[in-house]
Amino acid sequence: MVQPAKLALEDGTVYAGTSIGADGEVNGEVCFNTSMTGYQEILTDPSYRGQIVTMTYPQIGNYGVNAIDHESSRPHLAGFVVREHSRIKSNFRSEGALSDFLKHWGVVAIESIDTRALVRRIRSQGAMRGVLSTIDLDDDRLVAKAQASPGLVGRDLVREVMPSEAATWDETLSEWTHLNAEFGMRNAEWNNPQSAIRNPHSFHVVALDYGMKWNIPRHLVDRGCRVTVLPGDSTAEAVLACRPDGVFLSNGPGDPEPLDYAIGTIRELLGKQPIFGICLGHQLLSLACGAKTFKMKFGHRGANQPVQHLADGKVEITSQNHGFAVDEDTLPSALEVTHRSLNDGTIEGVRHREVDAFSVQYHPEASAGPHDSHYLFEQFMQSLAAHGLATK
Repeated sequence: MVQPAKLALEDGTVYAGTSIGADGEVNGEVCFNTSMTGYQEILTDPSYRGQIVTMTYPQIGNYGVNAIDHESSRPHLAGFVVREHSRIKSNFRSEGALSDFLKHWGVVAIESIDTRALVRRIRSQGAMRGVLSTIDLDDDRLVAKAQASPGLVGRDLVREVMPSEAATWDETLSEWTHLNAEFGMRNAEWNNPQSAIRNPHSFHVVALDYGMKWNIPRHLVDRGCRVTVLPGDSTAEAVLACRPDGVFLSNGPGDPEPLDYAIGTIRELLGKQPIFGICLGHQLLSLACGAKTFKMKFGHRGANQPVQHLADGKVEITSQNHGFAVDEDTLPSALEVTHRSLNDGTIEGVRHREVDAFSVQYHPEASAGPHDSHYLFEQFMQSLAAHGLATK
């Protein structure tokens, strides 16, 4: 039986469609992702906490879902919007259908709406609060609920997705991801032999988990690292007590500025061990150094975002998911911009001029792709090796 569903925006716009997920009602910031593939990784990315994600590609779900491609233990996004979901699972790796996956995890989702019109509205007016419902189909009530719902600014969503205790990570890249990673490494080695230096030692990396995608520690372990995962609210004292060779700052959801506990910890760690940050970790590192962040109009979300590496002028096609960015006007002199978005000129990477710390706004672990930026993990390995030699 077909179950009707509606998506209402705070500006009064209402889209009517059909449910493909669980029954229920959710609110969140409505955003869009331009990826053609990787919908399962998007669904299970903790960075989407508090958001209703719209896929711009017209058909989603055609290769099914499987346990290997999870980026966390379960979906974290508020809701899911597609033009059409596929009922065919045309992939030998598939273990189930997308709609069954959504229902199993209680994800409210809608299809058969004009996603092009929705995305045009978001691009024109900016990301908006919305309500997605299968249980209340009254337009006026839904719009009122959207207008009364909380936004992302000022909320601490990290505490809703970070782990509650320390853990050791030992899982490596999957066979399929590893093949892609090796292909990417061969490309990096062809273009820059120094970027492909492998880790000759077993470094100990402490990963501060603010909502970390699982492919990140997989890359670290695959390079020979021993990885200890700590909750994102851990103190600098707790991090240093693990005696790490380096510290990783993970991705995560929402507004970085309310996360005083994380900013304070990073500030205390600067100069003590090499630091590498991704996405939210990049923003937190910048905040710890004195910069500020701002909310973007509609953010960067997709697997086709061009970024220029300023040191050599090369362009990387990157996977991204963020709605906040570092404000360049507030960048302290201690930070140097290393990467820049070619779409809007925003900062995509920084390096500390005085201590060993760097970060990028995008996702070099890149599950489900592309793999242009894997060299950043090698750069981190080189930082760990250099720091180890300098402290002997």
